Amino acid sequence: MDKTVAALVKELAKLSTEVASDKDLANVASVSAGGNAEIGQLIADAMAKVGRQGVVTMEESKTAEDNLFFVEGMQFDRGYYSPYFVTDPERMVAEYENCRILLVDKKISTARDVIGLLEAAIRGNYPLLIMAEDVEQEALATLVVNKLRGTLKVVAVKAPGFGERKTSYLEDIAILTGGTMVKEELGVTLDKADESVLGTAAKVVISKEACTIVGDGRTQADVDTRVKQIRNLAEQTEQEYEKEKLNERIARLSGGVAIIQVGAQTETELKEKKLRVEDALNATKAAVEEGIVIGGGCTLLKLAAKVDMVKESLSNEEQKVGAEIVKKALSYPLKLIAENAGTNGSVVMQRVIDSQDPNYGYNAATDKFEDLMSTGIIDPTKVGIMGRVACTMRHFASCMHAI
Repeated sequence: MDKTVAALVKELAKLSTEVASDKDLANVASVSAGGNAEIGQLIADAMAKVGRQGVVTMEESKTAEDNLFFVEGMQFDRGYYSPYFVTDPERMVAEYENCRILLVDKKISTARDVIGLLEAAIRGNYPLLIMAEDVEQEALATLVVNKLRGTLKVVAVKAPGFGERKTSYLEDIAILTGGTMVKEELGVTLDKADESVLGTAAKVVISKEACTIVGDGRTQADVDTRVKQIRNLAEQTEQEYEKEKLNERIARLSGGVAIIQVGAQTETELKEKKLRVEDALNATKAAVEEGIVIGGGCTLLKLAAKVDMVKESLSNEEQKVGAEIVKKALSYPLKLIAENAGTNGSVVMQRVIDSQDPNYGYNAATDKFEDLMSTGIIDPTKVGIMGRVACTMRHFASCMHAI
């Protein structure tokens, strides 16, 4: 079964096509949101504003309407140092609004290094995000204890990047937030730093693996100047890796953050709608990463038709039995969809298999055989199909090994 699944994943890559237009993104999001075209269009509009690699986040609306806002901001792959910093246990994130940011290009060894700034945060009653090269155990313990006591709203995050690149990232964040990076070479030492070095963010969201900083819009002119400076560096450099990293910084600074505000009439409806929007967002990002395939179980059936070819390369009968199990499992979803729609599942399967058109399939909503790609019946390869084939079948195969 493992060999069959591995071979089918390669075949799946051949069936997958890149997302060609915003309409495709809207279709993927609509299907993942349970057929809600409004949510699909909202997500497509958000990604059109920030770009395919931009950052899109979601929050609750103060009204019953759905809204889309765009603010400059950046996201990077660094999470909180300790789960005790979490403010929302259900989502396991630390989230603060109107947050001040301390950027330190060195290790913070003891709480004494930042005691003045911590006292200022308590007096001002504002949340504080500390971003440093490292926060050692003694300083971290002090931050966690004060956070748990409710004395201090604080979260500590490791600075992104390493070496010179880390310094560049911190400078980018300083420009975005209007702060000053604490660095001895610049004549700013941590023990003498005051509130003037702190940047300001309209919102910060830190999870176990990522940190998103949304600016308050006051530093747009400085951000634009910084982007031009980095773009000039990218044009001058000859090393491909360096150019890639510079372009990544440009995307983070200029891409901004699109915020989808989800609204509903009741709390129950809001919770359910937020889950649908989150699923749709993840599906859309997956489609951008690895492309799309036709949905409705038709891609699974087309993969099932290739199992016989895979069986010829298998060495023994037990492996062929496993391949046959995979084939039957892949064939079943389309048959079930057709029968639920009141149609003969076996007949539908045969018509789809007989067609030479890779996009030909059965649309259960209209009870028609048509080009599913053009009508928007599509799935992201990574989540919709790759998940079912590569993940589900691998888990099943491992269970069979255990038995």
